[in-house]
Amino acid sequence: MSPAPLSAHDLLGKPEAGWRLALFRVIFESETRAGRLFDKLLVVLILLSVGTVVADSVEPLHRRYSALFDALEWGFTAIFTLEYLARLLCVRRPGRYARSFYGVVDLLALLPTYLAMVAPGLHALIDVRVLRLLRIFRIFKLTAYVAEYQALGDALRASRRKILVFLSAVLMIVLVVGTLMYVVEGPAHGFTSIPTAVYWAITTMTTVGFGDIAPHTGLGRFISSVMMLLGWGTLAVPTGIVTAEMTARRVLAPAIPLPQPAACPQCGAQGHAADSAFCRRCGARLPASS
Repeated sequence: MSPAPLSAHDLLGKPEAGWRLALFRVIFESETRAGRLFDKLLVVLILLSVGTVVADSVEPLHRRYSALFDALEWGFTAIFTLEYLARLLCVRRPGRYARSFYGVVDLLALLPTYLAMVAPGLHALIDVRVLRLLRIFRIFKLTAYVAEYQALGDALRASRRKILVFLSAVLMIVLVVGTLMYVVEGPAHGFTSIPTAVYWAITTMTTVGFGDIAPHTGLGRFISSVMMLLGWGTLAVPTGIVTAEMTARRVLAPAIPLPQPAACPQCGAQGHAADSAFCRRCGARLPASS
């Protein structure tokens, strides 16, 4: 039996008491009222900062509102810098958070602005701030969908050999057909090399069909028609493999565990019994079971 995943309390080190504990509850515990408000405010700021980056990339808007975009960017940078420092200060293991995935994302979202101030030639790096959008997944805390994500990942891992065999067959087909089209059509009709012909075969089999290269001979059009019909069935194979694996795992899945009450919205205490209605530490009423 695999151990339960560690929470932020275990990985980062929850403070024992004082202002660090209060700050930890606001930042890392979204079950509390203050934590939910902090998460919503942070989501709004993230979306506004990403929107600023996107709007600033439009040349007419950049020429007209350049000063406004710069002011907004520095304002967002100052806010996210304070938030990053607050996360480091309120945990007992700040180095572990700094090395975590979202800690690195937070840092990458801040560095481009400061680097652009030191070296103006690095101004293009500011577009890396779009990585802030990744933080939305942390804020939303997709705990309700973790089981579904795990089921999809397990199904993909279990069927990876079948998918690899299928992809190898597809690669052989596009290589053979691409080479054949290079011989049939030739450079005169746009098939200037075998890689170019393989590119045409891939776009045709996947039913994309950009139209930048097209056959002109009767035999070439016949081969194209076969590739188009073959592409219809080809696209459905991986979906069927993964779906069959997920269905098999759902049939064999164990019973769903009983719901557990959420953390206390007042003091943040956890570990209550399944039928608890009040907090064991402060006596406050617990929210509905999750």
